[in-house]
Amino acid sequence: MKRRDFIKTSAAGVVSSSVATPLFADESGSEVYFSKTVSPETALELFKKLNCKLPGKVAVKTHSGEPTGNHYLKPDFLKPLVDYVGGTFVECNTAYNGRRMKTEDHKEVVKEHGFEKVAPFDIMDADSEIELAVPNGKQIKVNYVGAHLKNYDSMLVTSHFKGHQMGGFGGALKNISIGIASSHGKAYIHGAGQPDRMWTCEQDLFLEAMADACRSILDFFGDKIAFVNVMKDLSIDCDCNGHPKAPEMADIGILASLDPVALDQACVDLIYKSDDKGKESLIERMESRHAVHILEAAEELGVGSRKYKLIEVD
Repeated sequence: MKRRDFIKTSAAGVVSSSVATPLFADESGSEVYFSKTVSPETALELFKKLNCKLPGKVAVKTHSGEPTGNHYLKPDFLKPLVDYVGGTFVECNTAYNGRRMKTEDHKEVVKEHGFEKVAPFDIMDADSEIELAVPNGKQIKVNYVGAHLKNYDSMLVTSHFKGHQMGGFGGALKNISIGIASSHGKAYIHGAGQPDRMWTCEQDLFLEAMADACRSILDFFGDKIAFVNVMKDLSIDCDCNGHPKAPEMADIGILASLDPVALDQACVDLIYKSDDKGKESLIERMESRHAVHILEAAEELGVGSRKYKLIEVD
C-alpha cells in the first residue's frame, strides 16, 4: 500500500504530545460505554448496554484483514456479536493492489481467515456500486458505496481502533467511510473527489471527505446503526497494512456507543490519558496526520458530538 509523504510539523489545532490534551468527557455528551476487559463476551455486553434494537437484515461491518497481517479483529472474537444480532459480515474491496482488491481474491482471503465459519460474508461491491448523496459535504457531494448496502436494514459497526498510516487513526469513522466505500469510492474519498489524487491529496481535504462519507452513511441508516470499538493490538499501522508495526503500548479496552464521533474521540482521549510510555508513537502518528480534524469535521456535519459521557462497566 502506498503512502502519502507527510511533513511532520504541528498543524493548526493539533495538540503537542508534550502537552496534556483536553478530554472531551462531559456529563451532557453522548453515552459511551467502556470496559478495560478485552474479550468477545465484553464486546457483546457493551453492545447490549446501548439498548439498540437493530431491525431486519443486519450488516456487521468488519475488516477482513490483509493476508499477511495479524491485528484485525478475528471472526471468533466477533462471533458473540454477530450471533446475537443474526448478522452478515460485510466489507468492500480495496483501492490498492493486493489480494483484497479483486472480489474473487478477496473471497479467498475471507475464507482463509475463517469468517465464513462464523457467519455469511458479503463483499458489498462485488458487482457494482451505488451513490449516496452528501448535499452539505465539505469536499464531496456523493459517496460511492458497495451496491449490496441497499440490501441491509441496519448495521453494527465493529472496529479495531489503532493508528493509521494515512488517517492517523482508524476507528468507527474510518470504518463507515473508507470501509463501506466501493473500491472506486475509496479512491474518490482519498482524493477528496479526485480519484487520481488518491495518494497526493492535501491531508485535511481527505479527512473532510471521510467525514462527508460518514454523513451519508448516517443518513442512510438513521438510528439503525450502532458502534463497537476494540482498543487492542494498538499498532501505529492499520489492518490494511500487511506488515504492521508491533504494538508499543498495552491494550486499553472496549467501547460502544450510538455516536461514532463521541466513540472515536473517547478512544483518542484514552490514549492521551494513558500512563503507558509506549503511547508516544501512536500519538505522534495521530498528530503528524492531523487526525483530530476528522473529529472536528464530522461534528460540524452533524455526524455526532465530540462531547461524551464515559460510562465504565468494570
